[in-house]
This record gives sequence, C-alpha cells and structure tokens, in this order.
Amino acid sequence: MTAPDPDGLLAEQLLRLTRRVHRIQKRHLEHRDLGITPAQSRLLRTLAHYGSPPRMADLAERLEVVPRAVTTLVDGLEAAGKVRRVPDPANRRVIRIELTDNGRAALRELRGARRSAADEILAPLTDEQRAVLGGLLDTLIDGPGADPGEGRRTA
Repeated sequence: MTAPDPDGLLAEQLLRLTRRVHRIQKRHLEHRDLGITPAQSRLLRTLAHYGSPPRMADLAERLEVVPRAVTTLVDGLEAAGKVRRVPDPANRRVIRIELTDNGRAALRELRGARRSAADEILAPLTDEQRAVLGGLLDTLIDGPGADPGEGRRTA
C-alpha cells in the first residue's frame, strides 16, 4: 500500500478550486449579460492598470499570449465599443489601445461580478478563516520572504 501524497492532494485541490472559481465567475458574468468573454474581461482588467494606452505588443506580453490573440480580443471589444485603437502621438505607425467610457462601465460591472463570485466562493468561511486563507495565498503568490502587504491586490 502506498502512502498518501499530501502535496499531490493539495495540487489537485488547487486545480479544482481554480476551475470552480472560473465556472462561478463565468456564471456571474453571464447573469450581467455584458457579452464579454472571460479572456476579454482579463484584457479589460489588464488595460485598466496602464497609466496611458499600451501597444498591443505590451498587452500580449503582460497577458503572456501571442500578439494575434490580443488582436482578436481587441477586435471583439472594439466592435462592442469597449476599447478603441488610437495612433501613438510620437510614432503614427504605432497603434495604442484605450478604454472607452463604455469599457470603463463594463469594468465596473465586471468588478461587481467578480466580487459576487468571490462572495459565493468564500461564503462558508469565517472572517478568521478568510484572513488565514488570504495570508496563505499571498505566500503562495509572492513566494516566501515577501513583504506581507506588498503583493496584496484589490479587485
């Protein structure tokens, strides 16, 4: 008889939780009827973190996808009026991507959907358990020895 593999069990639990989070977030997105895919949602959230409109190559690098994938996502979001392509003022051969007012409104809805999904997932936990989970997740995300508050993100 082989001994149980606790790390293997943890890895499986993390994968199952990740899939559950994605399913629940997708359901909450669909209920808000935004017409945005999870990948488009990720692009909008990433775009919102830039101080000025990025190039598509910058987005591809940040999202860790090939540039063609960003082009497809931007095409869909542009058709929906959520982003627009704008020329770079310093180099007109360069195109930058910026959020529209419609895109900013969609981001607010997306944040609401993510919070609703998080509330649903975390509902069984007490405040103390949530604090412990938050600390554990920070350690896993940032690695050992990181400043505890440094990597903490808000939706």
